[in-house]
Amino acid sequence: MLAGFALAVLLQCGIRSASASETETDTGTVSERFVSLIRDANALVSGEAPVEGNPAPQPTRKPGSAKGPYYVDFRARTAASWGHAFVWYGKTSERQVEVAGLTPAGDTLAYVIGYVTWVPSETGASYGDLDPEYLTANYRVYLNEPDAKRVFAYIRELQASSPVWNAELSNCTSFIGSIASFMGLKVPHRWQRPEEYVNSLKAMNGGRQVVHMSSEQ
Repeated sequence: MLAGFALAVLLQCGIRSASASETETDTGTVSERFVSLIRDANALVSGEAPVEGNPAPQPTRKPGSAKGPYYVDFRARTAASWGHAFVWYGKTSERQVEVAGLTPAGDTLAYVIGYVTWVPSETGASYGDLDPEYLTANYRVYLNEPDAKRVFAYIRELQASSPVWNAELSNCTSFIGSIASFMGLKVPHRWQRPEEYVNSLKAMNGGRQVVHMSSEQ
């Protein structure tokens, strides 16, 4: 349709040009001009001449998320003295979370004694672990389902095999460090406050958000 319209326009222009030129030029000049117009029209119809138009819309690709459906969240919170480090873990589509950490069992006396000897421990949620107002640092890492099953099983094994707590040798930062190491993350020295430890863990791993574990681990 566009080509037909262009051809008609060119023909009309040629006719007008020829009519206007008859009094000024000879027949040969008019014929050559007319032939040139016809040739241009044919080129337009055949597609040889460039035709400008709006570019075709490109399909938009929605970027897929590389994050897995499971996570381990390394966290630190305030406490009466040193602070506490622990992990949340679970499925991203669920609000319920599992909590694991290493704390001395009992009251403040157990905590004080734990600086000179071993004391019984607890490895589940402790006071303040679920309260966002106490949070001082966190580093969340995502996992696919096979890796999550392995990591979650390791966390439960670690809880079952950690019957005692000691401020120097077996404390909350060494506990979450064992989990991070199992996941293949770089682990800082445990002699740091929980907040510093979690921030160092994140920095050492470049803020990496996704972990893919090797099949050999």
